[in-house]
Amino acid sequence: MSTSPEYATFHFHALHHADQPLLLPNAWDVISAVALAGAGYAAVGTTSLGVAAAHGYPDGRGLAEVRDATVALALRLNGRLACPYTIDVEGGFGGDAGQVGDLAAELAAAGAAGLNLEDGLPGGEGLQDPVRQAAAITAVKERAPGLFLNARIDTHWLADGPPPLSVVLERAETYLTAGADGIFVPGVTADEDVSVLVAEIPAPVNILFAAGRHTVGRLADLGVRRISTGSLLFRTALQATLTAADAIRTGERPAGTTGAGGEVLGYEEVQRLVGEQ
Repeated sequence: MSTSPEYATFHFHALHHADQPLLLPNAWDVISAVALAGAGYAAVGTTSLGVAAAHGYPDGRGLAEVRDATVALALRLNGRLACPYTIDVEGGFGGDAGQVGDLAAELAAAGAAGLNLEDGLPGGEGLQDPVRQAAAITAVKERAPGLFLNARIDTHWLADGPPPLSVVLERAETYLTAGADGIFVPGVTADEDVSVLVAEIPAPVNILFAAGRHTVGRLADLGVRRISTGSLLFRTALQATLTAADAIRTGERPAGTTGAGGEVLGYEEVQRLVGEQ
């Protein structure tokens, strides 16, 4: 596949309208993105939690340091992947509409094919006013019209009592009118709710994969066009690290480190993936 920015953005848009939903694994650094792309995934996203935590910062606070780390990762991925990549930018890292537009332009220049922009306020302090969020979305499309803008609606994310789906649909309409290309509603898991979103939103609907609740096949049957893993892969990798370290400490054999199963990548394979610089 060509890695030109123009082709990558065109291809990334097209993946949201293919016969099967786009399964989007989310990376947190260069090697995780390279490994996922090398495994044959059609596109790769980033996880804001993974990027923030890997640099020693909390997620979702709109921190300038996390913004810098996010842009730096986008730049390091430029030309490294044989597939498009999209960047999670939280809510724009606390910037106003103009600053969010500037960020989008930076990411487009770095070779990104899309971005994920959430309407949850930093620190979990509620939701952004939809009019203000729409202004940020419009600014993104003015500065970087080719990017696939996935508008995340946080009404159901980590909420004990989410509002009716009509609230989601109202926000979705506002964001699509402002220029969003797709709608992402994390925290929606029930089949009937997913079906309503797919039926009522005239754009690709993105669902966050919930382990033990979702299957790719079922979400495809419901009409979902994009399935994100979010921070699941990062958290799984972190837990696997702790499990292996504990096994070594207690004298056990870490899972997957011996035998013919190939569960753990060898040194040479990692060197091959990242490439000698």
